[in-house]
Amino acid sequence: MSTILIKGGTVVNATGTVEADVLVDGERIVALLAPGDQSLGPVAADKVIDATGKYVIPGGIDAHTHMQLPFGGTYASDTFETGTTAAAWGGTTSIIDFAVQKYGERVEDGLAHWHELADGNCAVDYGFHQIIGGVDDESLKAMENLVDEGITSYKLFMAYPGVFYSDDAQILRAMQKARELGLLTMMHAENGPAIDVLAAQLAESGKTSPYYHGIARAWQMEEEATHRAIMLSDLTEAPLYIVHMSAKQAVEQVAWARDKGKNVFGETCPQYLYLSLEKQLGASSEEWGDFEGAKWVCSTPLRSEEEGHLEAMWQGLRTNDLQMVSTDHCPFCMKDQKELGKDDFRAIPNGIGSIEHRVDLLYQGVVDGRISLSRWVELISTTPARMFGLYGRKGVVQPGADADIVVYDPNGHTSIGIGEGRTHHMNMDHSAWEGFEIDGHVDVTISRGRVLVEDGEFKGTKGHGQFLKRDLTQYLV
Repeated sequence: MSTILIKGGTVVNATGTVEADVLVDGERIVALLAPGDQSLGPVAADKVIDATGKYVIPGGIDAHTHMQLPFGGTYASDTFETGTTAAAWGGTTSIIDFAVQKYGERVEDGLAHWHELADGNCAVDYGFHQIIGGVDDESLKAMENLVDEGITSYKLFMAYPGVFYSDDAQILRAMQKARELGLLTMMHAENGPAIDVLAAQLAESGKTSPYYHGIARAWQMEEEATHRAIMLSDLTEAPLYIVHMSAKQAVEQVAWARDKGKNVFGETCPQYLYLSLEKQLGASSEEWGDFEGAKWVCSTPLRSEEEGHLEAMWQGLRTNDLQMVSTDHCPFCMKDQKELGKDDFRAIPNGIGSIEHRVDLLYQGVVDGRISLSRWVELISTTPARMFGLYGRKGVVQPGADADIVVYDPNGHTSIGIGEGRTHHMNMDHSAWEGFEIDGHVDVTISRGRVLVEDGEFKGTKGHGQFLKRDLTQYLV
């Protein structure tokens, strides 16, 4: 067991900032010391990290990732090894991925398979949500074992008929079971059957480029499904968490429910804060022509900046109508993967790779005056820990917590993208964030007392990450 002393930094938690030295012994934080405090006598440590002029924050928690997800005839290009390594580079020390059950499959088999994929391969700690892609008597019975497995949240889809889709009756039954068990219901809220009709009509009229992915998945389809999910949640008294929100009208539905004191929560992603229908989905390049926009095909889709959706997401984060920013990290290469939909946007695998950049992209929001320093930490670490039953162990720099710590330099600089002098460690042949410049830098990433990233080098190993058995949500009103 080794000790680490992080000296001279400003500790930032969701509750505020304090000048303090942080002492780590083994895997845990054991003390926060006032600068120059000699009450415990001279503090000796095996390793001393100078954090003068820098922030010392809890490691990021990305609560929505999809490593190796089967989708659209291919698989997400990041493995648990490559994806969690990239996470560490970006200051994220825990992920929560999704174990998958599709129509006709058993929940237990899907969960066992995800354990096989992740076990011994993760550079950072990991947990699972459970996708219930076929709600029936058998899967409802299987939900009863999830809490004992340390899986206290599950996900339903109102989209993707024939793959993951649940109708209202299935959602009602699942929410009733979740209310009984204390599980948090996560919802992909889009009206999938209606979207499929719109997409088919566009394709039949020759509108097949990536831009029309965003047109088919109209904001009305997100608002309607969000409202419907909230009504089913209200009826069953089952807490509800809407994933990857992108439409301002859908966020208004969440705000309406929260104003009534309902346990309804909303998540957005970096792509909905910075990227748009006009600039990205509608992009063109010499290499790919108007298929360039495929790099940014994800669901829910990028929205129109002109219509005010991006600014509304930032506002939701400021007012806490949105509680969290996760990535929905689901990367695909352009070559041999995204290009499966070269002639029809409906065949483009849906997903963007962002796990390496979330902490930085949200910090830029601090620099730009959109959110406060403590709100940054709350969004990237503390609320994910509370929402998904990890707080105390994760999400805070305090004695007794896991030593998941990031030293962040506000005077540093990060150039995102592929190429010399730029950072890119995800297993992709392009970056959705090419050319983004961040006024800050992850200098050191520590996971359970082990230095993973320091001095521009990755010092971690696959297999360091441990499975996180999670408690019930700690965020209910």
